[in-house]
Amino acid sequence: MKYTSSKLNTFLFLKLPSAFWCGVRVSSISSNQCEVTVKHRWFNQNPFNSMYFAIQAMAAELTTGALVMLQIKNSQKKISMLVANMNGNFSKKATGKITFTCSDGSLITEAIQKAIATGEGQTIWMKSIGVNEKGEQVSEMNFEWSIKLKQ
Repeated sequence: MKYTSSKLNTFLFLKLPSAFWCGVRVSSISSNQCEVTVKHRWFNQNPFNSMYFAIQAMAAELTTGALVMLQIKNSQKKISMLVANMNGNFSKKATGKITFTCSDGSLITEAIQKAIATGEGQTIWMKSIGVNEKGEQVSEMNFEWSIKLKQ
């Protein structure tokens, strides 16, 4: 599969329907960066009239996970991937359209190359920043991905 926004959004519909129905969408992806948007609406709100934290986590994780998937495909090796850890910081109410961006594609490329060279599993922390329509940061999430060559 070629990694395009539309193909990743179809993947969401088929494999991660809860994210799809909550409005999470990939808007762009390249070898180094992935951008995902989600709009605050009734369906994904919390009792405080802002976006529920789990929706933000889904969108943020997708920015990192899509980059991991893309780099694994580019390596042409069979590699497993798993979120090992995550943390987040919420700095402002998330209302309106929120855009999450991860620009850590080069970090995962290096980790994959090291996993291939050594045959040992690797972990990598990747950061996703969420900003509102005014460009104000609403959240920052970090995901620790574990990758390992399949036997």
